[in-house]
Amino acid sequence: MKGLIQRVTHASVTVDNEVISEIGSGLLLLLGVEKSDDSSTVRELCRKLLAYRVFPDDQGRMNRSLFDMGGSLLVVPQFTLAADTRSGSRPGFSVAARPESAEALFHEFVASCESQLGADRVGQGQFGADMKVALVNDGPVTFLLEVSGVPGRS
Repeated sequence: MKGLIQRVTHASVTVDNEVISEIGSGLLLLLGVEKSDDSSTVRELCRKLLAYRVFPDDQGRMNRSLFDMGGSLLVVPQFTLAADTRSGSRPGFSVAARPESAEALFHEFVASCESQLGADRVGQGQFGADMKVALVNDGPVTFLLEVSGVPGRS
């Protein structure tokens, strides 16, 4: 499972010209699900994401987590993050989870985040939709988080 996080001052998702979710200060997460991912992968990425220290403390150092600063989270399903880009000039998707599995794990991930942060602090994109994602990247601060259901890789 791959999560591209971006520290934001604002982010939103629009589907069919309608804003379906938006947040203020917090994190935008683009979430890619791979074949090897399962519920344990969901729990581990959620734990890592919510504790990841990317917000400044009083001295300006990245030393505060989403929990610490009370921000919001916007989770957007991002199929293309599961692409294999190691060779050639066209991405391969052989490691990406099948849509029905990916969708179930996406919703499980959102539910896990809601249970820890509170549903009022978690927004989400629409799985399988043509989404327009808007954001104001704060910093800019962007990190790729990866966890895997395969032993020995995390």
